[in-house]
Amino acid sequence: MLRFETAGESHGECLVATLTGLPAGVPVSIEAINRDLWRRQQGFGRGGRMKIETDKVEVVSGVRHSQTIGSPIALIIRNTDWKNWTDILPVEDTAGAGERMKRVTRPRPGHADLAGVLKYNFTDARYILERASARETTARVAVGGLAKALLSQFDVKVLSHVVAVGPERLERQASWEELVELDRKEEILLRCVDAEAEQRMKTVVDQALRTGDTAGGVFEVVAHGVPVGLGSHIAWDTRLDGQLAQAIVSMQAVKGVEVGFASEGSASFGSKVQDTIHYDREQRHFTRGANRAGGLEGGITNGQEIRVRGLLKPISTLRRPLESVDLETREAALAAYERSDVCVVPAAGVVGEAMVSIVLARAFLEKFGGDSLLETRRNYDGFLQQVLNY
Repeated sequence: MLRFETAGESHGECLVATLTGLPAGVPVSIEAINRDLWRRQQGFGRGGRMKIETDKVEVVSGVRHSQTIGSPIALIIRNTDWKNWTDILPVEDTAGAGERMKRVTRPRPGHADLAGVLKYNFTDARYILERASARETTARVAVGGLAKALLSQFDVKVLSHVVAVGPERLERQASWEELVELDRKEEILLRCVDAEAEQRMKTVVDQALRTGDTAGGVFEVVAHGVPVGLGSHIAWDTRLDGQLAQAIVSMQAVKGVEVGFASEGSASFGSKVQDTIHYDREQRHFTRGANRAGGLEGGITNGQEIRVRGLLKPISTLRRPLESVDLETREAALAAYERSDVCVVPAAGVVGEAMVSIVLARAFLEKFGGDSLLETRRNYDGFLQQVLNY
């Protein structure tokens, strides 16, 4: 089973990730992973931290001569900012270390600060925010690059774009060709496929910048070329839409998820929602009249593009702090402020790509198995022949 874990703190020495379960023989491009790490750092509204860090992945095990070897893969992404925190967050306690700590005693509404302090019995929220920080998603993006490497061997591609920032939305579906073109761009504003809609979104971020506020939004992840048959209807936890939803909502600040056109469909009649079924005799395969289901029916991929949207709340660290309570005095106080972003919707889309890729890669290997890429490909080709001969 494909499984990953991450470790590390926002201002710690490095971020660490491990991935087990990839078959041997998968080509791995460090350059491709680093480009995704770069994409995660871009977007209008990012904060000062992104000017400090230049994220690069180091692969320390599991890949040799640019191919996976079947053993666990270990990744490291070093934090450039660590040099400024070495004495503040030392591994071993030293004389006077407590005095150098940057304590956080005024929890931020909407952050893990207060809930984490109460759960772990800390006297301040420093250790909570260090791990709860979205800096952790850097490691997820690196792992997602490995999942993408597997999927790409079977012509499955995963990209994302921004659907909304605040109240401003893209009022149409983006095509796959538009997403490919968007991905080629080296200058990233808000990663919307429509220039006019993107400018309207920018005004929302501009307003948040001026007023010391933050802006949320919606991103969409699209998986192209996914075969029919991944996931299963037989048990609640084998349904792939449920796994995708959990993966997206596990992302920091994501509070909701939509598969296909769920919101629109919930306000419509069944005759307007279901995707009609047709058969192409020349190509010998089933087709659909639309893709409102987002590529999943009954928890199983149906051969269409998978479309999953994440609803991202405005991040909780505001330059104009909200009301809170000081943990030491229990007196009313303004929430703590740490260097932060104003809008992270474009970056969240890249993280969403990683999470969708990881879930799809796991479902792919559950379906087709294989200790080597050659074995996986043989199983995959056999299944495609079975579907063709249906």
